[in-house]
Amino acid sequence: MEVFVAVVDSGGFAAAARRLDLSAPVVTRAVAELEGRLGVRLLTRTTRSVRVTEAGARYAEDCRRILADVSDSDAATSGSRSQLKGLIGVTAPVLFGNLHVTPIVTDYLRRYPEVDAQCVFVDRVVNLVDEGLDVAVRIGELPDSSLRAVGVGQVRRMLVASPAYIAAHGRPQRPEDLGGHVLIQPTQVAPYPEWRFAEGGRPLVQRIRPRLRTTTNDAARSFALAGLGIVRLLSYQAAEALASGELLPLLESFEPPPTPVHIVHHEGRHMTQKVRAFVDLAVEMLRANPALA
Repeated sequence: MEVFVAVVDSGGFAAAARRLDLSAPVVTRAVAELEGRLGVRLLTRTTRSVRVTEAGARYAEDCRRILADVSDSDAATSGSRSQLKGLIGVTAPVLFGNLHVTPIVTDYLRRYPEVDAQCVFVDRVVNLVDEGLDVAVRIGELPDSSLRAVGVGQVRRMLVASPAYIAAHGRPQRPEDLGGHVLIQPTQVAPYPEWRFAEGGRPLVQRIRPRLRTTTNDAARSFALAGLGIVRLLSYQAAEALASGELLPLLESFEPPPTPVHIVHHEGRHMTQKVRAFVDLAVEMLRANPALA
């Protein structure tokens, strides 16, 4: 299994042989014996390349998990955290990842020097199983799934604008007043032309006509900081600018209930020791983060 995974990751038999400090014939024979025992072709070989088959890709993922379990068992028996090794995949929304997950990954990699990390920061819900990742930060209500979720805090959905914009255009007093203001909409994150509020415990929906649409919250925040208009952000996205006074909150009494933030990961036997160590660190750091209080 180690030899096969090395061939897949290295893209060839010769490269895998160098990586494992074995001869190329030994590597070739090991994979051939594995294919013979399984009765399935795992790799497609040509004179120029080696490609993994669909069955081989699935088997490689199983091999990685099994080898990680073996490594975890060795580390647990010896009591040495430094023996944690392998690859851990983490996903989060773009801005949240940049602001709050990057410090966690940095601390984690310093603690465990033999672990590598892959960070996928995108503003969409990533399927951990399909994309081969281990841990996700999810903002919002969670659907039922086989994944385990640990709550780490909550964020508010809030309207903000710069002092310069407010001085020039005034403050809206109610959601329906937004029709007379310049609105900025991060369309990739919230594609529908309406903003949701609450009044007296009841939901209130306000249709909007944004003057500016942009694909990321980061860009929308930058336009608001420049005084262009009003933007709706999650509180962590605006926390630094609110603290400095560069942005001011609007319509706070109409905000909907806070949105929960969770760490989501595989449960049971799929949760290796390196993943458990990352989840424990992430939960500790995020629960102590004032932006999620």
